[in-house]
Amino acid sequence: MSTLKPSDPAPARLQRLLLTGAAGGLGKVLRERLVPFAQTLRLSDIAALGEPRGAHEEVVPCNLADKAAVDALVAGCDAIVHLGGVSVERPFEEILEANIKGVFHLYEAARRHGVKRVVFASSNHVIGFHKQTEALDASALRRPDGYYGLSKSFGEDVAQFYFDRYGIETVSIRIGSSFPEPLNRRMMSTWLSYDDLTSLIEKSLFTPAVQHTIVYGASANKNVWWDNTAAAHLGWTPKDSSEPFRAKVEAQPPVAANDPNAIYQGGAFTAQGPFGD
Repeated sequence: MSTLKPSDPAPARLQRLLLTGAAGGLGKVLRERLVPFAQTLRLSDIAALGEPRGAHEEVVPCNLADKAAVDALVAGCDAIVHLGGVSVERPFEEILEANIKGVFHLYEAARRHGVKRVVFASSNHVIGFHKQTEALDASALRRPDGYYGLSKSFGEDVAQFYFDRYGIETVSIRIGSSFPEPLNRRMMSTWLSYDDLTSLIEKSLFTPAVQHTIVYGASANKNVWWDNTAAAHLGWTPKDSSEPFRAKVEAQPPVAANDPNAIYQGGAFTAQGPFGD
């Protein structure tokens, strides 16, 4: 639910905001948290979303691989928070339909309907094959760690192209690990609290002149691998930290030195697949 306090200033509001992937893990969280940012929140997913929870909600099922359906979905929206698609490593054919065709269809619909702001849920898996000993900023070489990471890298290129060609502005959030708490040692560096995610999306929606901005989505953790200097114009300052969970995480059995979770920023994703051999 919304974390706004009575003393907080009223947030900027859109007329209609589209949230794709609204039935997913983060989509369910943001379904409540994005309410203050729009008069109407249009929710979409291929999975069931149930009935609208009030006059402020619209529920529009949509398969992102269906270009005509995505075009109709985007009509009438002022901005888009795009979480939709496969969110784990899967065979390429599955990634292709939802994540690659889907993001193209979304931006084509945005172009056709005059939507000028997209918040794209990219991922740390775009740079997953970098070592955990490296410090990265937005200019770091992309090193996707799987088909999922490749699809998010493609999405960032689509976002850049649609800004350069059509002036559609995007904030691509390279989400680390957004859960109620960090689940393992790797997530002590990549954890993004729900409150920090919400504030980052707010900044991404309402900061003027973002062009195509890439920002790493991680809370103010003690040992962080990512530098957001290039996204300073967003004015986003994470408030939470993984430190309160350190004792609980470090009570887990140690990770082997050759485990991908101890070597690569993308962790286990670097070792998944190939599929179907």
